[in-house]
Amino acid sequence: MHLIETVLLLLLAVVVSGSVARITRIALPLVQIGLGAIIVLATGKTVDLEPDIFFLLFLPPLLFLDGWRIPKEALFRDRAVILELALGLVLFTVVGLGFMIWWMIPEMPLPVAFALAAILSPTDPIAVQAIASRAPIPKRLMHILEGESLLNDATGLTCMRIAVIAATTGAFSIGSAIGTFAWLALVGVAVGVLITMGISYAKGFVSQRWGEDVGAQILVSLLIPFAAYLVAEELHASGILAAVAAGVTMSFTERSLFAGQSMAVTRIRRGVVWDTVQFVANGIIFVILGEQMPSIMSRAAEVVAGTSRPEVWWLAVYVFGIVGALATLRFVWVWTSLKLTLFRRRHREPPAKVGLRLTMVMSLAGVRGAITLAGILTLPFVLADGSPMPSRSLAIFLAAGVIIVSLLVATFALPRLLKGVELPPEPSHEREEDRGRVAAASAALRAIEDVSHAMAEGKPNPDLYSDIASRIMEIYRQRIETHTRSDEDDAVLSRKIDHVERRLWLAGLAAERDELVRLARVRQLDEVTAKKMIREVDLQELRYL
Repeated sequence: MHLIETVLLLLLAVVVSGSVARITRIALPLVQIGLGAIIVLATGKTVDLEPDIFFLLFLPPLLFLDGWRIPKEALFRDRAVILELALGLVLFTVVGLGFMIWWMIPEMPLPVAFALAAILSPTDPIAVQAIASRAPIPKRLMHILEGESLLNDATGLTCMRIAVIAATTGAFSIGSAIGTFAWLALVGVAVGVLITMGISYAKGFVSQRWGEDVGAQILVSLLIPFAAYLVAEELHASGILAAVAAGVTMSFTERSLFAGQSMAVTRIRRGVVWDTVQFVANGIIFVILGEQMPSIMSRAAEVVAGTSRPEVWWLAVYVFGIVGALATLRFVWVWTSLKLTLFRRRHREPPAKVGLRLTMVMSLAGVRGAITLAGILTLPFVLADGSPMPSRSLAIFLAAGVIIVSLLVATFALPRLLKGVELPPEPSHEREEDRGRVAAASAALRAIEDVSHAMAEGKPNPDLYSDIASRIMEIYRQRIETHTRSDEDDAVLSRKIDHVERRLWLAGLAAERDELVRLARVRQLDEVTAKKMIREVDLQELRYL
């Protein structure tokens, strides 16, 4: 019963957090962390955060969804920058920050310092998205940050695993470390790709032969990330990379005819379900993170007592020192990486300047989140000889402090830095969209004409079919005319026509729905019929939102 009550409290906190964030204009993650802390202080009950369970329940679906929905063109276009951040920056941060922590806190062994640096090095995709909802980050920059955060978790967790092995056994081998990393990454990606392709093709085969069950289709999509994660972990590979690879593969298999196209109602309902999963899981992660904070902070005096500087305020110095080192290392790497990228492209593109403001935005946008806290909690309690892991509590405290401070800095500094930031613009897809609409409308005209002739053949009233077909075909001809342009003036005009048409359709559909609701309220329309007609209006409205 206690577990059920706790879960309900977490869900209530997620629901309330959205309204509180809008009213106070405080970033949603900070509100959710605060509500989590309030729940613990008010009830005295907390969630025991088991890292393995946390990783299994929350990370696979969220990383899968990010991989599924992230624009692949943007991911591949900026792949060099993303890989430099996801691989190079993580290794650069682990080495630089590890030695810095060891120098700053001599009582912390070097392997433990490297383990802490490793788990602090990856950015949190959930935190990045939450900050972006408040700060209007340019699309291209957001795509780079999302791509980085999707891939750098595996690098950071792998480095941490190697550091923990060195801390517990006292042995370290560079060859073994490289082999471990290669196995984790390659096998993890392969598992995600193969499982998603296998399930998608099997699902498509069953649907094409025996029909599609909407509920089953949605449930299968929810289970795919867990399957990829568990199989990869069973093979001692990266379950995180497997979930990301599964999401990316899912977007490609959906466009494959062999995998089977889902019905429209399946895609609509599945999108709603996944939106709900994303909203709930994102919120619960930060609420749970807030629940852990009071117990971690309450041990501050105990944590600092074992160091050469027993004053509690030194903990704040350590936290701010680490946050500053993280931002500095990221700034140096981003500035150097962008310079090298532009230098390599100097023959293909006109030279562009690496602005200081853009580099600072990239540096501060690398916020840490719940993945960091869950990862640091996996530090073992004892060494191989049975003695306690030195500085474990201190590492956990520092990780929690860095999460809070990085979120606060990003929340208040990013909106100011983003004013006037310059970034290479996103390529325009307007003409591609017009060509796609014209091609789709032309295919629809041919299909309607063929089907109407087939239906009218041998019937006593063939004119009925041709009249109905003509009315439908006229709509498609107007669409072709609207999206066929010859110059820029036509482009501007067609966009204006689209805008006017959208406003008028939304006004008409809203009036339809209001009238249907009124008729149902005065009992002039039965409830079942009213729901059906309102749903039809809602589905039409989706096209113009």
